[in-house]
Amino acid sequence: MYVLLVYDIREKRVGKMLKLCRRYLNWIQNSVFEGEISEVKLKELLAKAHEFLNPDEDSVLIFKSRSQQWLEKQVVGQERNRLDTFL
Repeated sequence: MYVLLVYDIREKRVGKMLKLCRRYLNWIQNSVFEGEISEVKLKELLAKAHEFLNPDEDSVLIFKSRSQQWLEKQVVGQERNRLDTFL
């Protein structure tokens, strides 16, 4: 499946979440990640995040799609981290 993951986490925990998400998904900008991920890997990512997240202060939003082709993305302004294919 293809996911967009967005988080809003207190500053003292944001570094941990950034490192965790970079292991599973592609960084887009600030607290936004996207990419192909299996259901098992997504559950693994969330289980690891639950180890340090505070549900009273932090939030993680996940938008799921069957594949990237079903998601239309429009960038207005500068794209922070382009996902180009290198040959």
